[in-house]
Amino acid sequence: MKPTRSRQPWFAAALLSATLAAHATPLPPLLIDPAETSVSGLSSGGFMAVQLHVAYSATFRKGAGVVAGGPFYCAEGSLLNATGRCMKHDSSIPVTSLVNTTKSWATSGYLDPVANLANSKVYLFSGTLDSAVTQPVMNDLQSYYQAFVPSANIAYKHDIGAEHSMVTDDYGSACSTKAAPYINDCDFDLAGALLKQLYGTLNPRNNGALAGTFTEYDQTAFVSGHGMAGTGWLYVPQACAAGTRCRLHVVLHGCKQNTADVGQQYVRNTGYDRWADSNNIVMLYPQTGPGATNSCWDWWGYDSADYSKKSGPQMAAVKAMIDRVGSGTPPSSLPAPAGVGASGATSTSMVIAWSGVTGASGYNVYRGAGKANGALVAGTQYTDSALSPGTTYSWTVKTVDADGAESPPSAAATGTTTGSAASCFTASNYAHSAAGRAHVSWGITYANGSNQNMGWWNIFFTTTLKQTGPNYYVIGNCT
Repeated sequence: MKPTRSRQPWFAAALLSATLAAHATPLPPLLIDPAETSVSGLSSGGFMAVQLHVAYSATFRKGAGVVAGGPFYCAEGSLLNATGRCMKHDSSIPVTSLVNTTKSWATSGYLDPVANLANSKVYLFSGTLDSAVTQPVMNDLQSYYQAFVPSANIAYKHDIGAEHSMVTDDYGSACSTKAAPYINDCDFDLAGALLKQLYGTLNPRNNGALAGTFTEYDQTAFVSGHGMAGTGWLYVPQACAAGTRCRLHVVLHGCKQNTADVGQQYVRNTGYDRWADSNNIVMLYPQTGPGATNSCWDWWGYDSADYSKKSGPQMAAVKAMIDRVGSGTPPSSLPAPAGVGASGATSTSMVIAWSGVTGASGYNVYRGAGKANGALVAGTQYTDSALSPGTTYSWTVKTVDADGAESPPSAAATGTTTGSAASCFTASNYAHSAAGRAHVSWGITYANGSNQNMGWWNIFFTTTLKQTGPNYYVIGNCT
């Protein structure tokens, strides 16, 4: 998972990002306790988690979990430092100097006051076999944090024979493997240990079917370009969608781990969501895009000289996403609509109808966790369009009062569109073209039928194509 120079042209990245965002839903506003926000990440996501925790310490009050990361501003804007001392520890990391830089930048307002860090908690994990970010780097991260966080608030797990990976107790490659998807089964529930350190005692995780909702949301509302994908992912427990005040945890993938590289494995199979489901923790999974070097988060300055400050484009984008998720208002005193039902199915639409509520100013219709309507619905039915054929969806409706506050959601109504469900294929762009799902022009791969730009034609760039008709494919997924 070594940082390398990106060769992806900016126009291909922009086109791909815009295509994906066009099929995503807005990030929903929820009721989030501002004192219960935290962040964690692996590899480049681990370095990014440290950056976010330190720069926005007033936001990430509960703290940070770091897997195979390093001290704040470790690279000091140098790729040589990033791949050398900050990964292999081939030279010493100037921890004292980095601590002083942190204090100076906080005094200048580039970071939140460092005093905030004293009340947060930190969980660190380093595998004994990690050959990408070695344990001496994580040891220096521990020393860095000890300058700001009480030692009693820092937990450091470093005795498991894991290679460079997100560790689970039941999913992934063998523990000593260093290969995609960089999720290893080491018989250790790292997500659970991390969340317990940050939040204290938790309810047992849900090992059955999850009751909440995964939503692919539009990231372009918060940032355009700067190595970010057009969409990210959100997991919302059922109680949180219903108006309960919840916690928020931001999860950052590592290099070569975004959804273009490994599909939704990091979103769905790392163990976070099972703990979220039973403990009312909303999980936000921002995603890097094709413009990011090696799919990494910017922790050495490939995108911006201000990459580690609050003004860094990726930093500010994640903060804006957090603000949006936490912008929900307390529920209205008006009741939720009754009699919600789905009817009139076509291959791309469904009519949602309900009984009116006295005193309502209007209604909002939600497909999963995302709002389906744009303007407030004045009547008691809404036609939800742009759906996929042969697919089952779930809708709820909320009453909106004169102050704009929403009621709790109604009972869910489900319906299935007509036609045949789409088939999805995840493969390298080379494999897509070889299978006849895409074609190539001037080294760029295009989906057959839609002609959507998939990026470079090679075995390294992975894309998910959804077949929506004979020899017609679009970039997307079948969830």
